[in-house]
Amino acid sequence: MFSIMKNFLNVHDVPDVEALAQQAIALKQDRFAHEQLGKNKTMVLLFLNASLRTRISTQKAAHNLGMKTIVLNLGQDSWNMEYEDGAVMNGNTAEHIKEGAAVISEYADIIGIRAFPTLTDRDRDYSEYVLHKFLENVKAPIVNMESATVHPLQSLTDLVTIREHTRKARPKVVLTWAPHIRALPQCVSNSFAEWMNAADVELTITHPEGYELAEQFSGNATIEYNQDKALEGADFVYAKNWSSYRQYGQLLGQHDDWMITDQKMQLTDKAYFMHCLPTRRNLEIADDVLDSDYSLVIKEAANREFAAQAVLKNILESL
Repeated sequence: MFSIMKNFLNVHDVPDVEALAQQAIALKQDRFAHEQLGKNKTMVLLFLNASLRTRISTQKAAHNLGMKTIVLNLGQDSWNMEYEDGAVMNGNTAEHIKEGAAVISEYADIIGIRAFPTLTDRDRDYSEYVLHKFLENVKAPIVNMESATVHPLQSLTDLVTIREHTRKARPKVVLTWAPHIRALPQCVSNSFAEWMNAADVELTITHPEGYELAEQFSGNATIEYNQDKALEGADFVYAKNWSSYRQYGQLLGQHDDWMITDQKMQLTDKAYFMHCLPTRRNLEIADDVLDSDYSLVIKEAANREFAAQAVLKNILESL
């Protein structure tokens, strides 16, 4: 047993990712076994961006532990927040992060934050500017519900799902780029890569040239530019679109032939298919994959509840 200390921001806050995944799996036996742990405690969930799975699963996880939850869509349900120190606030921001975050912290025992990247300013995004502004101004522990560079709740979920379905002690896991009509962040892919690097799996990342992830996230993964070759012998295929890190936030052509189809899945060792959702059918992933018996996307999404619950349980135990 271990407790995550102050915050859950990324994989580096977790002493043992495999142990945490096993805790999440154990919670599925009785999700209400620890409901006294969060009694009379409140989690405030702050969303600067849209959410479906993260919003619902994190609330449900908190409720399973006996917590009350408050959800706030910043800038819609509240004042527009100013993040810059020394700003002359004569524009469209009405509350500074110094007061806003401090006040929220007075009401919360745990704070969840979701804040996407700009995809225009790489230095700002990769410094986790918004997330760290909250860290500087709150007293309560923070749970990262997807930030500018990572999505640790999703990645823990992915590890849980892999461990529940693996047929080998050390499976081959392939993270493959998939086409999209929009430039998407690198958050999910970055996070998946660093969590798989911390886990006991064989990780291969495949993508067209120009879509290399930052080395701090790709780590020791094998990089393969030939998607068919990368898929050979795979036990799990995880598809996700991301925009370029080097030419930051850009799409470098369509690459429609990178869509995952059943024909491509036949190159694997009877692999399971995974995706964080949402996905655009027949653009990123073909119907015959998403609707197949080897698709884990719904089971994966259901595991979001227990991954979040394992994180919150550890934080509550450390309060």
